[in-house]
Amino acid sequence: MPRTAYVNGRYVPMHEAGVAVEDRGLQFADSVYEVILVHAGRLIDEAPHLDRLERSLGEIRMAPAMGRAALRTVMGEVVRRNRVRWGMVYVQMTRGTAPRGAAVPPDAETTLIVYARAIAPPDPEALKDGIAVITIPDIRWGRRDIKSTSLLPNVLAKQRAVDEGCFDAWQVDADDFVTEASAANAWIVTPDRHLLTRPTSPDILAGITRATAIELAREMNVRFVERPFTVAEAKSALEAFQTNASIMVMPVTRIDGQAIGDGKPGPVTMTLMRRYLEYASKGG
Repeated sequence: MPRTAYVNGRYVPMHEAGVAVEDRGLQFADSVYEVILVHAGRLIDEAPHLDRLERSLGEIRMAPAMGRAALRTVMGEVVRRNRVRWGMVYVQMTRGTAPRGAAVPPDAETTLIVYARAIAPPDPEALKDGIAVITIPDIRWGRRDIKSTSLLPNVLAKQRAVDEGCFDAWQVDADDFVTEASAANAWIVTPDRHLLTRPTSPDILAGITRATAIELAREMNVRFVERPFTVAEAKSALEAFQTNASIMVMPVTRIDGQAIGDGKPGPVTMTLMRRYLEYASKGG
């Protein structure tokens, strides 16, 4: 079935969808985006994703392309037209088209792009065996809390991990504290069985799946702490995992080639994954 995208007021075949050469999202990464999980045709955590989109727009002083109610209608229609049952919907807003120049044009009209696609559910083998990650210096800009499309450092991080035969890279700040993965939040379970993840700040993206996982962990009565943790702490942890909308809760069983815990996904990680799947199956 041909895929359909929405671009600036029109539903068009995916292969015909496009933006102008001088679109500021293309030339300057002057744009923000969201990726929302679709489960059984429903958008999971839709409201907090749209809250974060609005926050990102506000932080860079960009006008939304349309109101929230209208955007929800467009997203739902794109999911319906593409018959996505399990997958993702992608929303991007750019500063629009103008002659190239760094200064924001006073008459900028926001470009809106929405598309959806099916993705495979989490790989059972990855859940059984976990994934391997490497650690690398975090070279991103200082406002990682804004979900910008300026993702070249993330691309380079992911590619370096792939080149080294790993699934992802955990980025590390100048003080040897883990910030986050290339596109996911990082977590560990300490030897005294505390669940740790870095607090939200400009240093990391405040993950929507991260927030849901925190609530689910509290329901599980897991001892939870938000604080930075070092690479050494991560390597000595009982468990490690990462979260985002597409992978949900993904166990990490090797960091820089070193086994975490017994080298298998741990009970906190797997229980949290099951709880998250139950949460998603109820519509989020």
